[in-house]
Amino acid sequence: MLQVSELFIYPIKSLGGIALNKAVVTERGFEHDRRWMLVDKNNRFLSQREVAEMALLKVDLKDSCLQVTYATGENILIPFEPLAHETCQVVIWDDTCTAIYVSNLVDEWFTKILGIPCRLVYMPDNSKRQVDEGYAPIGQITSFSDAYPFMIIGQATLDDLNNRLAEALPMDRFRPNIVFTGGKAFEEDLLDNFTIGNIRFNGVKLCARCILTTINQDNAVKAKEPLKTLAGYRRKDNKIYFGQNLIHVGNGIIKVGDAIGVINYHYNNEKFLV
Repeated sequence: MLQVSELFIYPIKSLGGIALNKAVVTERGFEHDRRWMLVDKNNRFLSQREVAEMALLKVDLKDSCLQVTYATGENILIPFEPLAHETCQVVIWDDTCTAIYVSNLVDEWFTKILGIPCRLVYMPDNSKRQVDEGYAPIGQITSFSDAYPFMIIGQATLDDLNNRLAEALPMDRFRPNIVFTGGKAFEEDLLDNFTIGNIRFNGVKLCARCILTTINQDNAVKAKEPLKTLAGYRRKDNKIYFGQNLIHVGNGIIKVGDAIGVINYHYNNEKFLV
């Protein structure tokens, strides 16, 4: 049996994640997941790929706000509803989206902590970012995620990788939304249609991994693993794959411990199975 073992959200893109016992599924993914994002002076998104120190900013959910804490203990509170109402256009990969600047005070705090000019933006409900139409129908939207509302990884997949590494890595290197137990390593590659509770998910594209996976989320130190090892058995068309991106139908709540009901598998990625 496949069973949900961990759930994560990442309220501010590329900052620390939050483990949840239950998560609310909305039209664009988990509630609060990547609704905020740091941008540079050109309103282009920032991530750990360019600013590894973003890993040192941890996020917690409070009753009506986010609390962001830096490694030194300095922290700031960010209301769920932005106090400002100035809209802007921001760029994330090939997409341009409408966003709202959060506040000058918040911008000054992040600029001081990271040592680079940056601003925090929020995606309002009326900003609809369409998922790549090559993999999802019109109307499937996401927030400031790289491309899709969800990403899933099996615990057996990470265990398989760690058996090949000199030093085991935690799941936070791969920033999934849903982790499950049961099944074989890389079983998520083959998940086509499945349900968790009353939500139906569809696996649409394997997740190509980048240098962010090589950044230690506790100290922001970069290394060669896991990409060096993964390149030996998870490379296809010059990309390294780990995890699968999902779209979904339905809103509701899913919980740690929920069963994953597989409706059908697809086998176009079977060559990766070990």
